[in-house]
Order: sequence, then C-alpha cells, then structure tokens
Amino acid sequence: MKLAPARTLCPDCRLVDLCLPYGLHIDEVKQLARIVKNKRLLPPEEYLYLQGDECRSLYAVKSGSFRCFISNADGTEQTLGFYFPGELMGLDSLQHGRSTCSTVALETGMVCEVPLSRLNELCTEIPGLQIQMMRILGKEIASDHDQIVLLGHSTAKKRMATFLLMLSRRYGALGFSNTAFNLSMRRVHIANFLGLTIETVSRQLAELGKQGIITIKQRDVQINDLDLLKAIVEHCSAQQLYAGQPLS
Repeated sequence: MKLAPARTLCPDCRLVDLCLPYGLHIDEVKQLARIVKNKRLLPPEEYLYLQGDECRSLYAVKSGSFRCFISNADGTEQTLGFYFPGELMGLDSLQHGRSTCSTVALETGMVCEVPLSRLNELCTEIPGLQIQMMRILGKEIASDHDQIVLLGHSTAKKRMATFLLMLSRRYGALGFSNTAFNLSMRRVHIANFLGLTIETVSRQLAELGKQGIITIKQRDVQINDLDLLKAIVEHCSAQQLYAGQPLS
C-alpha cells in the first residue's frame, strides 16, 4: 500500500534555511509555498526525469538523495554529482528547456516540484527570491569548477579524501553528524564520479581504514579523525605544488 506523504509547508520545513526560501520574509515564504505543485515520493532506482526530457519544473530535495548522470550514445554513463536535502535539481534545463542529464533516486526520497512558469512570475514579485536563485546558480557553477579541478590533477588518495570531506560538510549543513553518515550511493557510482575504478575506490577506503582515519562497515562511514582527513588533501596539494603541478 502506497501512503500519501504528509504535506509540510515551506514555513514549517526544517530545510527552510537551506532551500529556495532562504533569506525571505515569512509572508514571502508563504507565497512561495503556494506555487509548490506537489510533493513526489520516489522509491530507490526510480527516475525523476530523463536526459532530453522537456522540463517545466525545478525540484527541491526534501528527503533522501539522488544521482545525476549523462549517458553517451553507446550507453556509457558519467556521474555528474549527487543531490541531498535542500538542494535544487533541474537547473541544467534552464538554457534550452530540456534536461541535459538524468536524475535517479538513490534511496527512498521526496521532492517538492516548483513549476518554472510560476517561479519566474514570483521572482519578479519578490526580489529576494531572484537573489536566492542567482546564489543557487552561482553555487552550482562553483561546484562544477571544484569538480573539474578535483578530477584534473588529483591523486586517487586526494580524490577519495575530498569526496568524504564533501559529504561531511553537506551532512553537517543539514544538521546531521558530519563524522558519521551513510553512503547512499554505490561504490561503482563513486568511482564513476571520481574518475577512478571501483577497485581503486575500495583500496583507498581500506587504506584510510587501516590508518584509523575512518571506520567503514558496508555503507556506514565513521570519520575518526576529521583533521587528519583534511591534512591528506592539503598534503597532496602541497606535494603537487612542489612538483610543479597545478594545485588541485
């Protein structure tokens, strides 16, 4: 039996300071809540939208996590990133009105659907909302730049450490533990995202475990020494700089 998800309005949502309503007055948040079309509950492996689909809405992650990826003509996938609660999906479609990637649920999740036509109208009425949209777009661009740098010249060790720190930061921003969390994505997807083989990902996680920096049981990760994990990234960067390679 499929249960209907409980409706939590934007002003009452725990993600109000992370999502689209950030920085808005309470009356403006209520205006925004009125245009949210519906909330969709997606089971694991269900697609939210497919590459090439016409896109008329943006989607805010309310719970769960999602993976976005592109597929080449031969069916090869390239994972572009992962989305967590409070983050906005579908921004890639703003240029041509079609999705440039596919997005799939990694676990049971819920999204709030925001029709683009209504959102554009509201942005003209609420200057703060337009500013927030610009901030989100800027954050997305900065994230893309970070990913290019990460994959450009980083060692496998630094890529793995950086990925764990990224998850730590994002879970911490949600009010959850930044040292104990679940890897909702499979290792093959982590490897694909980081430009590594699945064997390399497993080897790097095992090595971090041997050093006592993390403890990993199946998909549960415990960061035992956050400072040491950060030091790995800084040390790798310093080594590359010393060797005359670009910083990553």
